[in-house]
Parts: sequence; C-alpha cells; structure tokens
Amino acid sequence: MSSAISVNTTNFRVELDAGGIAHLIFQAENGMPVTDAQGHAALATIWRTLAAHPQVKAILVRSEGKAFCAGGELGMVEDMLNSASVRSRVLQEARELVQGMIDCDKPIVSAINGAAVGAGLAVALLADISIAARSAKLIDGHTKLGVAAGDHAAIIWPLLCGMAKAKYYLLLCETVSGEEAERIGLVSRVVDLEQLHTEALQIAQKLATGSQSALAHTKRSLNHWLRAAWPAFEASLNAEIMGFGQADAQEGLAAIKERRAPRFYGDAA
Repeated sequence: MSSAISVNTTNFRVELDAGGIAHLIFQAENGMPVTDAQGHAALATIWRTLAAHPQVKAILVRSEGKAFCAGGELGMVEDMLNSASVRSRVLQEARELVQGMIDCDKPIVSAINGAAVGAGLAVALLADISIAARSAKLIDGHTKLGVAAGDHAAIIWPLLCGMAKAKYYLLLCETVSGEEAERIGLVSRVVDLEQLHTEALQIAQKLATGSQSALAHTKRSLNHWLRAAWPAFEASLNAEIMGFGQADAQEGLAAIKERRAPRFYGDAA
C-alpha cells in the first residue's frame, strides 16, 4: 500500500510506501524526465515537506524514464536568458534545493539510471547514498552552455572525488560513466541496470528500519562539511546565474539547438 504526497508539478510525483519510504519518482515525458519552471520550483521545496512529514523515514529518488533526469527544459533556459526576474527566481530555487537536501534529516538514496543533468544531477549527487547503473551518464554541462558550474558542483564534487577530478570534469564538461563515477568516488556504488532499483530500495529499507535519531544526527554532523563549503556554493551559483545574462550563454543555447560546437567570444571577467 502506498499513499501520494501532494506536489505541484507533473515532472515528478511522491509516493509513501508502508515501510515509511517516500519515493520521489521523476516522470518521463517521451521517455526523458526534465524539469520545467513549475517542476524546478517544486523540487526546491519538496525536501522541507518530506523532512517534516511524520511518516517519512527515508527517501528514495528514482526515475521511471530512460534517464534519471535531464535537467531544465530548453524553454526554461530561454526564459533565464531573457529575464532578470526569472534568473532571480531560479537562483533562489537552486539555493533552496541544495539547502533543503543538506538540512533534511531523513536519509536520501538516489538510483541513477541513464543521464543525470542539471537539477537532476544535483539531486543524484547530493543524496546521502547514491547508487548508479553502470550505464549511467553524469553530465555537468554548465561551461559548455557558457555559464559557470553552479547549483551543486562547487559544494559537493571536490569533497566526493577531489579537486583534480572535479576540475577535470567540470571545466571540460566530460561525461562521467557510472563505473568511472564509482571509481573516483563521485557515487557510493555502481550496479548493473537490472539490479539498480532492487539495490537502491533495499538500502532505503535498511535505512528506514534504523534508528532515526542516530541516522539524523550522523547525517547532520557529516553535512557540516558541506555547510563549511557554503561560501563556495554561493559564489558559484551567483556566477552561474549572472552568466545567463551574458552573450556566451546565448551562443551556448544556440549551439545546443543547432547541434554544433559553440563559438564563445565573451571575456573571462
């Protein structure tokens, strides 16, 4: 038996099972889950809702599409390019998403299948335990779009995989496979795709039956490492959002639409 927890979006739904696990499920549109403006806003606030829910003991984030989540749809990116007010709103939502996951005392598990990009990648890697399929593709495409690698990257990548690997993948926008992600410490475990849901669910079930106070205090203590990195996160997020108002982001989006390499011409100021 499961019950739904209300969310104001069609991008994902939340179901609470009998064992106290809240399943946050990215829903596929034409097979590829994305976040539109409404979905991004809902993803920012859902963690406070789940943290406060008395029946939720653990959270499992998964997808029913051919990818985990491909991030913001192009229409949302275009709105950010064209509107300072939209950029301001997205900045606040991105801050709430990261802070919400860090401050949520309930343990969060992610089951990463296919591509994880943008907000989807942030959720995948900010989870307390991340399980990736060998075929998963982790892609931080910010610099390819012509904006700084903001949202989650500066706060979590160096802690997970070290500064050298973080700079390599974030500056070059290289795709990280599930196997490589486990090798460098970017995810907790890698499994075959066929085992992904079972493995992630078993971990979530084990967490749901553990001491809720012990788990909460352990997570809260460990996440002080992330809180210590908060100034770096704020700097990267502000730089990213500022970048959406500059020429390189216009060129980056045009290149994506036209399926070609971008021709950047902005300075590095």
